[in-house]
Amino acid sequence: MSIMELEDLLLVLNAGKTITGNSPLHEVMHRVSQDALRITGELNSGYREPARVRELLAELTGKPVAESVTVFPPFYSDFGKNITLGERIFINSGCKFQDQGGVVIGDDCLIGHNTVMATLNHDLSPIRRADMHPAPIVIGRNVWIGSNATVLPGVTIGDNSVVAAASVVTKDVPENSVVVGSPARVVRSL
Repeated sequence: MSIMELEDLLLVLNAGKTITGNSPLHEVMHRVSQDALRITGELNSGYREPARVRELLAELTGKPVAESVTVFPPFYSDFGKNITLGERIFINSGCKFQDQGGVVIGDDCLIGHNTVMATLNHDLSPIRRADMHPAPIVIGRNVWIGSNATVLPGVTIGDNSVVAAASVVTKDVPENSVVVGSPARVVRSL
């Protein structure tokens, strides 16, 4: 895969354009995924010192990862190249990022065990089901996401908010809010 192919794919994904099933861009996405699976396979195959975890995350994302970022493996990503991590982030074990549409995590965030961030939807039409519709997830600063939460495509979680454990976040969360449930709803302000 060439860097140009990856850049072309990222432009389309970040513009929120549909990736048609079995298209040339779909093929590029699958090739990038193989690289992500290789890197996460190494990351998750045994104990790694924190500095080595960060090195592997930098290789996965194609971007520098701050020394203040801590990830407890296993960590899964089926793409990797559209993850952006701020500083002083803690990602607990078992998290799964489907980041083709983009996952941005702001400074000082805590991400609980087994959190899923999904940035792709398949088309609802049965004859177009292989088509994928990307939408970014943006996590503000100082957000705490509880264990086993799922954040769906296109969601922004505002600064200082808390997502309760096992919640399914289907729409934007205002800053300074606590959300609970499936679908997650605001239960209080902070």
